[in-house]
Amino acid sequence: MSFEFLNLHPSLIQAVADAGYTKPTDIQNKAIPQVLKGHDLIAAAQTGTGKTASFVLPVLNKLLDGKTEKKKRFRALIVVPTRELAIQIEQKIRLYAQHTDLVCTAVYGGTDEKLQKQALIEGCDILIATPGRLLDLYGQRALYFEEVELFVLDEADRMLDMGFIDDINRIVTRLPEEAQHLLFSATLSNKVRDLAKTATHNPYEISIAAKQASKSSIEQWIITVDKDKKSALLSHLIQTHQWRQALIFIETKHGAAKLVTQLEKRGIVAEAFHSGRSQAVRTQLLDDFKAGKVQYLIATGVAARGIDIIDLPLVINYDLPFPADEYVHRIGRTGRASAKGEAISLVSKDNFKNLCMIESRLGHLLERRVVEGFEPKKEVPVSILNYVPKHKRKEPEQK
Repeated sequence: MSFEFLNLHPSLIQAVADAGYTKPTDIQNKAIPQVLKGHDLIAAAQTGTGKTASFVLPVLNKLLDGKTEKKKRFRALIVVPTRELAIQIEQKIRLYAQHTDLVCTAVYGGTDEKLQKQALIEGCDILIATPGRLLDLYGQRALYFEEVELFVLDEADRMLDMGFIDDINRIVTRLPEEAQHLLFSATLSNKVRDLAKTATHNPYEISIAAKQASKSSIEQWIITVDKDKKSALLSHLIQTHQWRQALIFIETKHGAAKLVTQLEKRGIVAEAFHSGRSQAVRTQLLDDFKAGKVQYLIATGVAARGIDIIDLPLVINYDLPFPADEYVHRIGRTGRASAKGEAISLVSKDNFKNLCMIESRLGHLLERRVVEGFEPKKEVPVSILNYVPKHKRKEPEQK
């Protein structure tokens, strides 16, 4: 099926053709018609599935008729958890709306709000915002919600993980009752479903996350290694394989800075990407990484939301993430748009429970490899494929 069959305006079809898109992805095929029909929607879709276009294209299509009537107003509101994701979506909207007169603006913390206020005064059709900055500007009467026709909550699971539930509820209660609500999440956990009850009305539900959990385009494998040998192993792998580029995930800001220093001592230049760095620095690092000027980017999971590189060849989990769905989200940053990708995880004995949960989520064991000279002294046990975390185990019934 081509985009023409989705009943999109010719200007949008031309834009996706210019972007090199040949046919819609699963999430686009399922979501776009429902949004165009006016249904509220909750959708589970992982990174790399074409999720952004699945809501941006129909939102643009619906906004082509009409215009924002007053200053400081907008007709579509997209709320996201991080500045990086706000910037990424703004870029996508500009790409898809290039043959239209629609205007978008992004507001987020870490930058001068004066320019953002001025953009709102000049007027826009679509506003992309992080919750804190959005409510801050609302409190200053720099924006109003009365003309919102479409509301999109992207990466709802990450929003909840970051503690934005109260902010989300404050935003939702200020929207016009007739506004169409769209909620996208990597997973439809109980917490996300509870949120959907208040953030949507009689929604149409789509879930393609399960099918994307182990994409054939991504070669996944793990290397077992002792925890104190991980940085030396990573240096060895980089020097041996001479990878042109890799996104390396680590759990903490301190760990990212430490790993950069350790690699530097071995002659490897890497950059740390985390919430402790200024917005200007993070934006520049992303631009340099996308341009290939930065080869190795060491990022914490939260900060890395919004990193979107079409031909990223390699993702490395220096630390295994928790929960298991975060693993799926991370590796989805490679192998995008049908390209081939590789995902490597460095696993020590203390990662065993996380590994079991990840493999249970995937439904299969990951190939294990050992690198000569880095054989683990503390062996990683054979995984339990049907592993159930302790907090989810049912207590035996009393007889």
